Amino acid sequence: MKQSMKISWPGLKILDRYILGKFLGTYLFAIAMIIVILVVFDYAERVDDFTESHAPWSAIIFDYYINFIPDFINQFSGLFTFISVIFFTSKMAYQTEIIAMLSGGVSFRRLMWPYFLGALFIALFSLALNLWIIPQSQVACVEFQQKYFKKYRNQQYDRHIYRQIEPGVFVYVRDYNNSNRASYVVLERYQDNRIVAALEASDVSVDPATGRWSAQRYITRNITEDGKENFSQLRDLDTLINLDVRELGKVEQIVTTMKIGELNRFIVQQRAKGADSINIIEVERHCRYAYPMATFILTLIGVSLSSRKVRGGTGLHIGIGITLCFSYIMLNRVFEEFAKSGALPVMLAVWMPNIIFAIISVYLYQKAPK
Repeated sequence: MKQSMKISWPGLKILDRYILGKFLGTYLFAIAMIIVILVVFDYAERVDDFTESHAPWSAIIFDYYINFIPDFINQFSGLFTFISVIFFTSKMAYQTEIIAMLSGGVSFRRLMWPYFLGALFIALFSLALNLWIIPQSQVACVEFQQKYFKKYRNQQYDRHIYRQIEPGVFVYVRDYNNSNRASYVVLERYQDNRIVAALEASDVSVDPATGRWSAQRYITRNITEDGKENFSQLRDLDTLINLDVRELGKVEQIVTTMKIGELNRFIVQQRAKGADSINIIEVERHCRYAYPMATFILTLIGVSLSSRKVRGGTGLHIGIGITLCFSYIMLNRVFEEFAKSGALPVMLAVWMPNIIFAIISVYLYQKAPK
């Protein structure tokens, strides 16, 4: 006799599967719908650029949109989670399904189990996007934009770049471009807050593989303690500078293209150099963990809000939910700026919105119908 095989999850009942299916189904439907709308509107806006640059359809679809979509999904994952929870939970509440569950002996705490299981799936998905998938997709997306969109071609590098490459040593690079050339480079060494030596060169090229910088002519300056300057003109510069060419790009763009392992190594490297952009890089790292964790908080708020019948129906629940969710997004942006400026410790600033909304979620949970 053949026996049918059933996959059973420990502790997962029919009710759990029902709520979990509603949760993830609504979330995926909302994501799919907004992606379709986004692609249509974005294509309508970019069609002139695509036509003018003669971008092939294969590149538009696989190099641009396929790599553009994961970042969009992740940015609004919390919002879609929130709306999904409120939408179907509010509907269950107005169909008295929530009352029936609680009256049948299911505690509100037990009712939260499938919600948190669904939030776990979404949070893990968001974490994978943040740590590995989006950085890789951003590389291809940026390359496409620089190749086919005029306004992005000269935005990768600032015209004037000033970086600290080790304590007391700074490099200035002007007009660096994708051809690995710069019109002017200055290497300065400071001691006791005064410049003691400098190297200057024009029309400089760099080998990204070796990190060696070369030029036909260059000059050196050595300044003594009494201010006397020794000046020399030399030929055939070939020197090694402790500077990865990626560091010449805009820091905010560079870090978004790094997987978590690369980002961690980059932070160690920049901290050793005493770089002044370390806060920006730290914010990027903490945000990659903080946003997925917010999924649990927003899920708890959504269930606590929408499990009670109120006048105004589902529309009122969704309105309150969207207001709270956008408040969370706004707080994230505000505290990120505090972190980048050094006004607050990076870890505290990035995680502060989660802390605030975790307190709100606990309060709403206590007020939810039991």
